[in-house]
Amino acid sequence: MRQALFVPPFGELAHPSLLADLGRRAEQAGWDGLFLWDHVQYRAPATDVLDPWVAMAAIGAATRRIRLGAMVTPLARRRPWIVARQLAALDLLTAGRMVLGVGLGLDDSGKELSTFGEELDASERASMLEEALDVVHGLLSGETFYYQGRHYTVEGATFRPTPVQSPLPTWVGARWPHRRPLRRAARFQGVFAINVPTPEVAQQLCSLMQALRGEAESGPFDVVLAPEPAPGSPPQQWADAGVTWLLTPFSQFGTRPEDVLRVADAGPPALL
Repeated sequence: MRQALFVPPFGELAHPSLLADLGRRAEQAGWDGLFLWDHVQYRAPATDVLDPWVAMAAIGAATRRIRLGAMVTPLARRRPWIVARQLAALDLLTAGRMVLGVGLGLDDSGKELSTFGEELDASERASMLEEALDVVHGLLSGETFYYQGRHYTVEGATFRPTPVQSPLPTWVGARWPHRRPLRRAARFQGVFAINVPTPEVAQQLCSLMQALRGEAESGPFDVVLAPEPAPGSPPQQWADAGVTWLLTPFSQFGTRPEDVLRVADAGPPALL
């Protein structure tokens, strides 16, 4: 099992230079990844909010080993062809260390959908997410790509350069125990599961994902958790349950840079 820091780039953490330093120190201390929240605004008192994609470029340029990604990007509020271009550039910059984390997004964390006239219906956002994933991965192939969906159209586009990774790992956000997002995640390379409180529930999740993937799916699959407010059990128990990535989260309100840097410098908790 690999371990990473999971940081909201809000408040005093909303600066790319600080996050680049955090990534460098986390890498030196033995962490395997650094993942950022993706929001355009958040509810008070989080008034300062940094774009995670720009921050990931700064982190990627400052590091050589750790994996990076946004957990999670609501694709329904982004243009999938822009996401594809950004991903390819970041994957090249980091020599193949990017992860695409995707999900539906919510409006209740800061009215970031309703404020800007984005789609509020969850079913519609799910449909947009499905199509956007098709478009992103189709464009990342480097082949001439055509697509005609209900939400998106591509009339023959060839995107190059392509990413280092093929396929570029995609982790789909899912709230346990809802089955539809879990089935969506089973088609890709991982699930970022929310509301998984114990290793026992994590074991149920891992068994279900194995069943959903079935014999037709091949290749590695990641089960990614960020138990709140911090792992309540020793890391080894999560590893024994089948979790492949355990993220150490920080509060979205009032987290001080020195506190995050102290955790980063201490390195990941040891596995037995």
